[in-house]
Formats: sequence, structure tokens, C-alpha cells
Amino acid sequence: MSCMIPIILGSSLIFARVITKETEAQLSTYSKAGQIAQEVFSSLRTVLSFNGGKLQQKQYDKELKLNEWCTVRKDAAFGAFTGWIFCINFIVYSIGFTFGSILMSYGNHRTLTISEILIVVNMFAQALSFLNSIGPFFLSISEAQGAAVSVFRLIDEAHDANINEKEILQESISDEKSISNINGDIEFDNVSFSYPSRENATALNNLKLIARANQTTALVGSSGCGKSTCVSLLLRFYEPSLGRIMIDGQSITDYKIKQFRQNIGIVSQEPILFGISIYENIRFGKMNATRAEIENAAEQANAHKFIMKLPNKYETLVGERGIQLSGGEKQRIALARALVKQPSILLLDEATSALDNVSERIVQEALDRACKNRTTIVIAHRLTTIQNADYIYVLDSGSVLEEGTHETLLAKEGGKYQTMVKMQQSEKMIDAQDGLMNMEKAAAEDEEQILERIRLLSESESIDINQEFNDCNYGDVRRRVLITCGLFILTGAIFMIFHFFQVTILLLNYINEFFHLRLQFVTFGIAGAKLVTRLRSKSFACFLRQEVAYFDRPENSSGAICTQLSSNAAAIEDMAGTRLGIICQALSMSTFGFLLGFFYNWQLTMIIAIPFVIVLIATIIEIRLSSWLKTQSNLVHSQASTLAVEVITNMRTVKQLSMEIEILQQYSNMIDQVLKLSWRPEALFATVFGLYWAMSSLTLGLL
Repeated sequence: MSCMIPIILGSSLIFARVITKETEAQLSTYSKAGQIAQEVFSSLRTVLSFNGGKLQQKQYDKELKLNEWCTVRKDAAFGAFTGWIFCINFIVYSIGFTFGSILMSYGNHRTLTISEILIVVNMFAQALSFLNSIGPFFLSISEAQGAAVSVFRLIDEAHDANINEKEILQESISDEKSISNINGDIEFDNVSFSYPSRENATALNNLKLIARANQTTALVGSSGCGKSTCVSLLLRFYEPSLGRIMIDGQSITDYKIKQFRQNIGIVSQEPILFGISIYENIRFGKMNATRAEIENAAEQANAHKFIMKLPNKYETLVGERGIQLSGGEKQRIALARALVKQPSILLLDEATSALDNVSERIVQEALDRACKNRTTIVIAHRLTTIQNADYIYVLDSGSVLEEGTHETLLAKEGGKYQTMVKMQQSEKMIDAQDGLMNMEKAAAEDEEQILERIRLLSESESIDINQEFNDCNYGDVRRRVLITCGLFILTGAIFMIFHFFQVTILLLNYINEFFHLRLQFVTFGIAGAKLVTRLRSKSFACFLRQEVAYFDRPENSSGAICTQLSSNAAAIEDMAGTRLGIICQALSMSTFGFLLGFFYNWQLTMIIAIPFVIVLIATIIEIRLSSWLKTQSNLVHSQASTLAVEVITNMRTVKQLSMEIEILQQYSNMIDQVLKLSWRPEALFATVFGLYWAMSSLTLGLL
């Protein structure tokens, strides 16, 4: 019988690998569906304005179908494993009794008795029978292995020696070289660079330029000429392929990234605000800033007046990505966030290109004041905004094509800069003559009317989705589930009846064990997977039909919605999947066992019922406490997920502001809340589990 041990270990390893692989595929496919959901709900106004809800619904459902089949294959493999374990148990009995009888009759062990054979076979079979109870744990371990693949891959990548961001999380910066009050020239010395995703395309080609201290240097050129790449390299998001960037002749790689970035303020074309208050958004520029410093920075950015007119003033929530504010208001808050730390270097990456004329004038006034007595690098699309720059570089294909002041470049006949100025002047005249943009009408348009038109545009889509809901026959689905549950209740009853008549139908019982267990896990796995797919699809459609104002609430951010789509449906699957089959079978076995016990000897059955009732009461208490914990932890997980989605989506802004430690502390505090809540339910679960095994032995002792 020992020959079965390698078979057991080998088959367990094979099934574990299959389940791990399918779990990894399951997580991968749903991550794509989750990405679609996150993109849709974080940019819902854009989706609705283009009437794209139905298309996004189809893409989401497509990924859910792939996820469904991964789940079915995983549950089928687990069902096969469970049935195989039972089959091995029966094979052990067969081999033990067969070869035991051979040894008794024909071998050299004529003294071998039947009792000795029974003892050996039963001990070995009893040891193997404990494998039957590891099924749920085996599934959990295999699922954890599949989920851990991507996690450990990410952790391993973080230890790569080529990554320069590791030092960011080091809180102690006492050993860093001080570069406060930097006041030197910034020099790009023959810098060449290609993005890792486009190594064949050169972004910068032997770029050589100097941004003088306390002066404003402008970079202009057509799209793709390398302007924004210069900013990314200066912030050390990437490292140059060739050449180096220096400050007063010293390479910026000599300084710690965190402290270096803390001396740089940046305002980009599309300002990124976090879904918190205006005060907290500005404070992210300098974590230890006082309220006076924050208000002073807001005044410098021309933001204080409009903030004070808001109902909650600085405590006003800006919504996800600052959706509650206009473009000009967001830009001014972003500028205040950059100015609150009094940076030595200021980077303006097309800060006014996306604003209307009125907002541009207000923001430009604030920018002009902010540039004084600072080393400033301006990237501009509208050349009228950089006429007062001290020096201008015209870039083309990653190299400097022209350089000089506005007057000298404009006087250069046939030059690139002169051509760009004339083109923009012509476009402005054409726009004015043709009336392509009526700013007053656009500013006066009521937002509610816009939303009403959006609703009318998507009305046909909503009808289609509603029709899909109406076409779904939930009565038929409920009937199928009840029939399936009834079949497995009958299976449990037959299992108990077999134990009373197993002498005559033992072989039929073994065959039944192998096939019905595999069938149980496969059918309930399919039912659970299809239920989760349907729930996620319908939930996604319901979210798309909500009013836009629904998503302005903090609890309905894109991160919170993605968490609901992911965790709530998965929690229902835990109940509707293979676990439901086990519960049905266990309840039916217990019920029919007690009925048969009362039929044969009610006194003995009453005695045995005492430990059963004790375990049942403890289990009910554990379930209720776990339900409470699930409710509390879901709330915290939703907040943590919202924070994680917002941070990862806006990772460049997080790195620009050196917020990593602050964000990590916030996230860790949220996770610690779940840990503090969970130890009591987990301790109770361990107690109930131990009580179950103790009562099993007690029951046998009472018998």
C-alpha cells in the first residue's frame, strides 16, 4: 500500500499546479475587466457624452466570459481532485484486502490473521481519509499561490538594482547632500534618450541647453519634439541613455531623489487633484505646511478669493480628479500646491493651453508672479505666453533647432519660431472671423441642460439594457438552483442510507462517491461562475444608468465601484459555488442521520445530539460575528481601494510631490484597522474548528 504514497503526492502536485494556473488566469482576466470599469467610471462624463456605455458594456461582458471559463476549469479540477482522493481511499481497501488474502493463502506469512490485515488496512485508510477534509484548504492554498504570483513578481522587481525609486521610502534623509535654496544653472549636456516602450524612437538626440538661475527659459516646438521629455528627465522619472543633466556643473544623480524633487514645483497641462478637500490638496505640496502658508500660497496663485466664496471654503471636497471644479480653478489650486513649498525650480508644462481666455489670463497672472526670483522652465504651446521669457529654445526631433530671445527669434526670416508665430496668428484670425468658438455662449450654458441632452442621447441604450433585464427569467434560474440543491440533498440522504446497508452495496457506494463528488463541484462551480458573471454585468449596467451626480459622492468613486464589482460578486460566489453543495450535503446528512437514529434508538440519539447542538450554537455565533467583520472590513477595503486606484492612476503626480511615505502610511492605517477587527472572529473560528474535532471524538466516546 505504500506504493500509493507517490501516486497521491504526484497527483496532488499536478492538481495544485492546474488550480494555481487557472487561478492566475482568472485574476488576470478579471483585472482586464476591472481596468475597463475603472476607466469608464473615472471618465463617466466622457463616456456618456459620446454615448459609449453600450460599447463599454460589451467589452466588459467579453472579459467576464473569459473569467467565467477560468473559474469553471478551476472548479472542475478541484472536483476531479476531490473525487480522486475518495477513489484512492477505496483503492487502498481493495489492494490491502486483495494482497492480504494472497499473503495469507500463498505467501510465506501463513500466520497472518484477518484481524492483522484489518488493522493495517484500516490504519492506512484512516490516515488517507483525513485527506478528504483538506479539500477546501487545498483549494484555498492553490488559489493563494495563483494570486501570489503577480504579487511576488512585483516585489522582486522592486529589488532591481536599476530602480532608483527605492530610496524614496527611506524616511531618514540626514545623510543626504543638502540642496536647499538651489540657485544654479540647469544644464542638459548632450542628453540622448529613448523611452523603454519605444526604444527605436529617439525622444532626445544630443540635446544641449542651459536654463539660467533666476531666469525664465522657454521650450517650444511641435508635438513630439521632446519638450515634456526634458521635464521627465529633470524630475528623474527616467535616466538619460547618454549625457547628463547638471546643476552648477554637478550631476543631479549625486542627490537623493526625494529631496531633489522637494525643491521642484511643477504645474502640468492637466492638473491632477485628489478626491479630498482643497486644503489637503494644497497641503500635499508640503506635508508640514501651516494654514497660514497654505492660504498664502493660494493667494499667490489667485485662488484664495474663489475658495472663500465656496460654502465650505478650504474644506470643500473637489471630487475625484477635481471634477467639481472648473479647469481654471483646478489649475490655480495645482499652482498653489506647487508654491506652498517655496520651490527653487518651477516647471510649467503647458499650464494654460487647456484653458479658456478668461481663465488663461487669471492663471497667467499668477504664473508670472510665481516665476519671479526662481529658475523657471516653461513649456508652451501658445507662444503669446512666453514672449517675456528671458531665453527661448526651439526644439525639433529632440534637438535644439533655434535659440534666443523672443525678439531675435521673431526677426529671423524663415525661421521655425517665426513660422510658428505667424501660423498661430492666422489661426486666431480665422477663428475670430468664422466664429468657431463662442466663449460667452459656452460659459453661459447650464450644466443641467448638458446632462439632460446626454440622458436623451443615451435613452436608446438604457432601453436596450432595461429590455435585457426584463428578458431575464429569474424564476427559471431560481427553479434550476432549487432543483440542483435538492439533488445534492438527496445525495446526502442516500449517503447515510448506504451506511446502513453498505455490506450489500459497498461497491455501488464507492462508485457513487467518486462520480457524485466530481459532479457536485463541477455543477456548482459552473452555477457560481455564471452567477458572478451575471451579477457583475448587471451591476455594471445599473451603474451606467445612474445620474452623473451619483458619482460625485465620495462613497461612489471609481475605486469604490470597482471594489463592489469585484468583492461583492465574489462573496456571493463563495456561497453559490462549490460551498453550497457541501452545505446542502452536510445538512441533509445530519438531518437524515438524526431521523434514522431516532428510528432505531431515540435515547442514544438524544445523547449524541448534545455535542452536535454545542457545535451548532458555536457555529452560528461564529457566522454572525464573521458577517459583522465582513461588513466592517468591506467599508475599510473600499476606502483603501479608492486610495490605491487614485494613487496608481496619478502616480506621476504622487512622485512629483514626494508623497509616497504619506500615502503608504494612510494605506497601512486602513489595512491595520481590518487586522485589529479580525483577530476576535479568527480566534472564535479556530475555537469552533477545534471544538468540532473534539466533539467528534467525544461522540465516539459516548457511543
